[in-house]
Amino acid sequence: MSDTALTRLETLALIAIGGFVGSNLRFYAFGALPEELALLTVNVVGSAVLGFLVYEAQYRGRIDPATRIFLTTGFLSSLTTYSGFALQAGTANGPLLFGAVVVGNYALGFAGVFVGRSLARATGGDRS
Repeated sequence: MSDTALTRLETLALIAIGGFVGSNLRFYAFGALPEELALLTVNVVGSAVLGFLVYEAQYRGRIDPATRIFLTTGFLSSLTTYSGFALQAGTANGPLLFGAVVVGNYALGFAGVFVGRSLARATGGDRS
């Protein structure tokens, strides 16, 4: 097996393992919390962690590429759910709940990214 094929296989394994962990954590959240709150929680927490990790990886180089693939493409992509958000918004019972789902997920998701980035800056000194 060539190094390139082995590297691709390793990448697929990292994504699969991260995805397994993230999707199971999301499943647990949906069992432990009411559905709307669980969706909001996984999306906001995932956005905050993603903001932290991407900032750390891209601007500080503290996260190696394999860990980044495992955590971002695997774990966080499976923890968060755009399709769940779209489904929940599309099946909302009335315009008020629809607005709350859409605004809550988008606004708090963006806020989560900024909080994660700010936390990364605060913990390591800002170089940008």
